Amino acid sequence: MAERNVYSSKDEPEDAQSAEEVLHAVIQELDAFHQNVKGQLNQDITRLQSEKNHLIEDIEGLREQYRQLQSQQAESLSGRYIQQQQLWLKQLAQVLAHNLQDLLVQRFNELSANSGHSLSSPIPSGEFPIPMPPSNYDERASELLAALDERLDRSFQMLEQDLSSYESELSVRLNNMQTLERQGEELLQSLVNRIREELEAEEYLDNPFDLEDSYPEPITNSVRPQIVSPTPVDSRPEAAPAATAKAPSHVKTGLVLALSSAVVLSLFNVCLRILIKGKNPRMIFGLFELEGVVTPGFGNSLLILLMRLIVVMALMPILATFLYPSVWKDIRRLFQSRDRALWSKVLGSAFFLFLSQVLIYLAIGNIPAGIAITIFFIYPIVTVLGSWLLFGARPSTVGMLAMCGITAGLILAGWPSFAAPATGGGNVGVGVTAALGSGVTFAGYVLLTQMAAGKLHPIPFSLVNFAAIFVFSALSLWVPLSDNFAPNIDQNVWPGLIIGGVILGVLTLFSYLLNNFAIRFAGAALASVIGTLGPAMTGLFGFVIINEKLLPLAILGMALVTLSVAAMSVERILAPQKKAG
Repeated sequence: MAERNVYSSKDEPEDAQSAEEVLHAVIQELDAFHQNVKGQLNQDITRLQSEKNHLIEDIEGLREQYRQLQSQQAESLSGRYIQQQQLWLKQLAQVLAHNLQDLLVQRFNELSANSGHSLSSPIPSGEFPIPMPPSNYDERASELLAALDERLDRSFQMLEQDLSSYESELSVRLNNMQTLERQGEELLQSLVNRIREELEAEEYLDNPFDLEDSYPEPITNSVRPQIVSPTPVDSRPEAAPAATAKAPSHVKTGLVLALSSAVVLSLFNVCLRILIKGKNPRMIFGLFELEGVVTPGFGNSLLILLMRLIVVMALMPILATFLYPSVWKDIRRLFQSRDRALWSKVLGSAFFLFLSQVLIYLAIGNIPAGIAITIFFIYPIVTVLGSWLLFGARPSTVGMLAMCGITAGLILAGWPSFAAPATGGGNVGVGVTAALGSGVTFAGYVLLTQMAAGKLHPIPFSLVNFAAIFVFSALSLWVPLSDNFAPNIDQNVWPGLIIGGVILGVLTLFSYLLNNFAIRFAGAALASVIGTLGPAMTGLFGFVIINEKLLPLAILGMALVTLSVAAMSVERILAPQKKAG
């Protein structure tokens, strides 16, 4: 057993060596086989590639031969087709020539037969006959020419006659057309006038304004001005149509609305007074003090006016459309009319109203609001005198007495301001002068408005006026001004100034709306009577709200002005009734 193990241990290295040799031999044979197979495959690939290239060249050659054959076949076919066409054309030409020859021979035979000379021998086919001219050829030609001339003359004569008849008929028709055109224009003009009258009547029923009375009722920044037209002598026709009587309930409603409008305007004046700084803070209802926002001055007045007009121009188009739906049609018609005279009146009135508003702001900033509004009421005197000069409307006795009363009231109202200046401070001379200037410029606005009355409805007229004043205010602030006239405000007061502008704008539109409905219900004349309470109510609200006391002499002057203006308004109401009686 031990011997067996010894032999086995000796044989193991030999077996391992022989196995390695066998494995190495197998690997060498596999490598040789791999190289052999690889070489054969490379040879096959090379041969296949060369055969592929030969095949590609053969295919290209075959394609080239095919193209050549196609081109040759096409050329042969086209040549054969052209030859066939030429042959057909040749045959056709021969047939046409033969037919034409036969036709010419036949025609020559007919001509010879007509001329009295027949051919002595038959014409052989393919030859043309040569007919001999007839002996009377010249005579025949002369006869033919004479007949032709006669026929042409007859044709021209008939044509001339036809043209003459056509011309006369055409002139008659043109005259008839001109007559019809004139008649049509007259009919259209009458129809347009009729439609315009009906539309105006419908608009009046929908929006019953008395245009002549409602124009003199514009809304200003401080008061609703009353245009007191003097009773003209022989300035209106005797047979004037009577105004439509209004129901008593409507009149009462209109008077209440007019009074409400006057109250709102008085509040406007007091709010403007509060907005402008004084020497001391103003006590509101005796409860709290309120400092003003801006100091009184021309530039600051322009700025307040612009802030107020921003609100007005934002809301006025809506309000105007509500009150008068045809406002935009009228404005479009105004722009399309290019009526320079009307535009000059509209823009001129807007400029005067712009000056009046700036000056009344300046006046209210320097003197008590009630006194400023009372002095502002000098405008009826200027209006009456201007109407007398421009329109020949001479004032009546009542009008003259009323003007004297207004003058006395203005002196009584303004004199205490010079004698004992108000505790609120301010330049009394500047305030009184500004109030007088505001009244005078407002009178110019009134006169131009009266001149434009009847050509444009009051509501679009007011809208255009507000827009023009807005432009004038913006341009005035844009133009460089001197230190005395330029705006002078603190940057910290802008919020208060904006709030004040919004309040003033809303009060303006609210008063405009109330006054508009007051005119609808009660008429412009009665509304103007209530509007004369403006100075008194402004003074009353100034005393109640900001404790702005007035001297008894100023109150007396204010009352005298109010009564005098009211007398002029009442006379305006009664004048048509006296004239009718």
